[in-house]
Formats: sequence, C-alpha cells, structure tokens
Amino acid sequence: MSDTLRLIIFDVDGTLVDSQADILASMQAGFAAVGQVAPQRAQVLSIVGMSLDNAVAELAPDLDQVTRDHIVATYKDTYAQLRASKGTASSPFYSGVRETLEQLFSVPHYLLGVATGKSRRGLTSLLDSHGLTGRFVTEQVADFHPSKPHPAMLHEAMRETGIDPQNTVMIGDTSFDMEMAKAAGVHPVGVSWGYHPVQRLNAPRVIDRMQDLPALLTDIWS
Repeated sequence: MSDTLRLIIFDVDGTLVDSQADILASMQAGFAAVGQVAPQRAQVLSIVGMSLDNAVAELAPDLDQVTRDHIVATYKDTYAQLRASKGTASSPFYSGVRETLEQLFSVPHYLLGVATGKSRRGLTSLLDSHGLTGRFVTEQVADFHPSKPHPAMLHEAMRETGIDPQNTVMIGDTSFDMEMAKAAGVHPVGVSWGYHPVQRLNAPRVIDRMQDLPALLTDIWS
C-alpha cells in the first residue's frame, strides 16, 4: 500500500458509540411532551442516522409540523441533559473502538473524519467527553446538510480534504450510511454491532469487530 492520502469516515451513533439508551429516553420525552406515546424501540432505532427532523417526520407522519418541531426541541433538550449528567457513560465506546481509532490516527497517510446525524452541539459534546476534540480532520453534521442517505456530507468531507472517492471509505451501521457511501462513490463498510441488522445494510463488506478494520482497509487499498 502506497503513502497516498486516504480518508476514513465514521458514522457515530451505533458505530463508534452506543447511545441507544439516551436516544430512546429522549424520544420518549419528546413524544410525551405532545401527549403522544413514543414508537417502539425497534422503530426508533431504525431511524438512527437520519437528521432528527427527518427521523421524527418518519416516526410521526400524521402529526403536524408544529407538533413535530416540539418533539424535536424536547428531544434535544433531554439528550443534552442526559449527556451533561452522565458524561461518557451516556454514549460509551463499543469494544475496540478507542484502540482502533488510536491505531488509525497513528498512520501518517490516514485522515479520519465523521459524518453523523447529530447536531454540531451534540457532536462537539460527545467528542469532548471522550477526549477526541480536534482529532478528526473533517466533521460533517446534520445542521448543514440534507439527511443521510443524501451524499452531501461525504462530498463536503472529500472537498475539505482534497481526497477522491476511490481513496475514501465510509464506515457505518445503517443502510443510510451504506446508501450514502454508494451515492458518493466511496467504499462502503458496514458494522454488525449497530442499530440496523446486517441483512438490511446491503454492504459489500461488513466487519464484526472494530479491531478488524485496519486489515480490511489494507485489503481495500492493496
């Protein structure tokens, strides 16, 4: 493998961190605030990765926009409160994530980034709590882009770094991540431990442990 610059982009929720407890609690609070019963766990987790506005619209298509906006606002406030009170316990790393990130950070020709349905505030808080502030060269969030699976986040990440699609990989746990990667022309890599079942990913490559990623990257670019 040459020293050509490579861009490795990660989804966050369900890929790097397990944030489902806070996602579910925040969604329950949001729906309760408008007198509605929150969707079941499987429904809520099925939309993780989309921007919050799109996710709520998907979960509650019969509610009007003002009501959905209230759900979104309550969700954001609840999530921020949970993160402030729980710290890293709010969204712990999956097994092997920190070690693998450090291994990849140490490779001079690897640039790491994230593309997430989180808000800028949410991502900043998460990275700060895990000691990762400033470690990723590109950070794409839902505030400034259409929701996944639109490829805008990946297009912007490649524009910022000057790296082309053949030298870019997107790692994620949902079909939204895989569809986004394919739409942007980058290499999709699914993970089996997240919120979408492997069968739904329709990914050409899936890893069962984050520790398997470095060897897979070598294989992709060999």
